Amino acid sequence: MRSRFMRPFPIGILARRAWIAPVAGCLLAAAAPGMDAPISGPSEATMKAVRVHAFGGPDVLHLDTIAAPTPAAGEVLVRVRAAGVNPVDWKIREGYLKGMAPTPPFVLGFDVAGVVERAGPSVEGFAPGDPVFAYLSLRRGGGYAEFVAVPAKDLARAPKSIDANAAASVPLAALTAYQALFDHAGIKPGQRVLVHGGAGGVGHFAVQLAKARGATVYATAAGEDRDFLKALGADVVIDYRNERFEEIAKDMDVVLESIGGENLERSYGVLKSGGFLVSIVGQPDQAKLAARGARGAGMLVQPDGAQLAEIASLIDAGKLKPHVSRTFPLADAGKAHEHLRTTHTQGKIVLTVP
Repeated sequence: MRSRFMRPFPIGILARRAWIAPVAGCLLAAAAPGMDAPISGPSEATMKAVRVHAFGGPDVLHLDTIAAPTPAAGEVLVRVRAAGVNPVDWKIREGYLKGMAPTPPFVLGFDVAGVVERAGPSVEGFAPGDPVFAYLSLRRGGGYAEFVAVPAKDLARAPKSIDANAAASVPLAALTAYQALFDHAGIKPGQRVLVHGGAGGVGHFAVQLAKARGATVYATAAGEDRDFLKALGADVVIDYRNERFEEIAKDMDVVLESIGGENLERSYGVLKSGGFLVSIVGQPDQAKLAARGARGAGMLVQPDGAQLAEIASLIDAGKLKPHVSRTFPLADAGKAHEHLRTTHTQGKIVLTVP
């Protein structure tokens, strides 16, 4: 290994041109690494990883060569093919969630798809070469790397019908939508569900999951997202720039709140008596909910391999379609963060791992 890779470099120095693949449909499948591709590439002893060296802007991300993890008892070592990028990634990088982040330097990233390299002691059900995907908890991270050790209970076999890039876009966002709608709100067929931010990572999965459960789905989004959301199954798309959602979405059984602030305040008024508001951006005001005879809760997504397996089944059945709007090479993680933070993104952004 050349010596220039043995010390941290700013991401921009090692950046190569981002592979850009706009998607007309709901899946990004072209030119992506195969989930069952032969295992080759870096030595397991060391690996390349993007680490946060201090809290701050994109320039604090460095592509380092570091020791690869060793799977402990109950863990599986995964060779990463792709890693999802989420808003929480740049928020942690900038220091907004220091209480949940390790002391720098640390490897960022919470969504991975790849293949099993080897299993640690006391692990059954996974073999080398198995295509897998996982959500790594916010306190664990480690996804922006060539290898990551994952608790076997948090791991699931990747959907057979999609590639590594699409699979890496799924875990955090789809699990958030799944747990919010099913575990917390308990949606039922025939209910009216309002999904805020319907075209985003969590939102586009929530629209599809609610529709698959038999709900009537309302979604707020930008006007240019209308056709995208209609194709995903939204019954009513509300252009938040030009329409007041409370004038259209009324007597909602469930509201999924992902915006916060004024949007949350306005959302209390659309709930019917007995309705439920679940927030992924903080705790709702219980007094305001009670005043309408409604209930609600805030939630933080948890890793769950069994639920991921159910999500994989929905994807393979054609009931859930992940949408990847753009990919970047691992070395361009900083550019991916800025793209997500500053542009209007449908679905997810993914880092490809060589």
